[in-house]
Amino acid sequence: MLSRSALPLTVPDLTGRRIIVTGANSGLGFGLAGRLAADGAHVIMAVRNEQKGRDARERLLADDPDARLELQHLDLANLGSVRAFAEAQLAHGAPLDVLINNAGVMAPPERKSTDDGFELQFGSNHLGPFALTGLLLPLLRAAEAPRVVSTASLAAWPGRIRFDDLQWQRSYSAWGAYSQSKLANLLFARELQRRSDAQRWNLRSIAAHPGGTATNLQVSGPRNGEPFDAKASERMHRIMQPVEMGILPSLYAAVDAHAQPGAYYGPNGPLEIKGEPSIARVPPQAKRRATAVRLWEQSELLTGVQFG
Repeated sequence: MLSRSALPLTVPDLTGRRIIVTGANSGLGFGLAGRLAADGAHVIMAVRNEQKGRDARERLLADDPDARLELQHLDLANLGSVRAFAEAQLAHGAPLDVLINNAGVMAPPERKSTDDGFELQFGSNHLGPFALTGLLLPLLRAAEAPRVVSTASLAAWPGRIRFDDLQWQRSYSAWGAYSQSKLANLLFARELQRRSDAQRWNLRSIAAHPGGTATNLQVSGPRNGEPFDAKASERMHRIMQPVEMGILPSLYAAVDAHAQPGAYYGPNGPLEIKGEPSIARVPPQAKRRATAVRLWEQSELLTGVQFG
């Protein structure tokens, strides 16, 4: 696949805007939190590990002492934590301008479960963000021009939704489960836009993927935290792009005035691995409305969260 034209990225003055970034203590989330705060946003850093979150916030404040960075606990692998986080935001009552569903788990070698008994990747990458978005919908609808950004992946291309075994209980595949969860992110983003249009929620639901970006996911997931040796690390960083580039499609989706409702953005280079933000190709299976509706209905049943 050849390179495509880059979209010019314009980040406006974000003063006064409240933006939630999940997984903001590292990788893409950390990069997004710092960039958004630098442009004036009040960023809620939603993190599972509070100590890592505090360390991340301190690093960002060391670079920008005036940054408005609020740390909040959120474990997307625990629906009780998702509800507690949402209830705290609702009690605060301030409109929410942007929700960036960024946090995720990638390809742990052995099957693991969330606290609610779901397969870890499907639960953390899809069901947790699904529930969070639904619970925060009143605050999003109270904002002037709200957006929800769903972080997908090139791994969505080989994905399929295994409705006969969503939780991978019969035969676990680390990358198969990851691909399913990333395809679910795309299906959710597109269906959320359809429902926003039908219900007049005035919400822009946009998906983005970072291409091949070197983050801690490559270590914490497939390698169970085992670091790469020096040569492997050098190869990875030569092939992949840095976080500063990887955040750009999500940043475009979150704040650029020209980001389109229901769109999908990624890098513009060959195979969408590196480059500037551009329109991304959507896998055919992500365009199937029947699949999206069925997944939505199953997600409502599994999480107990309904939108509206």
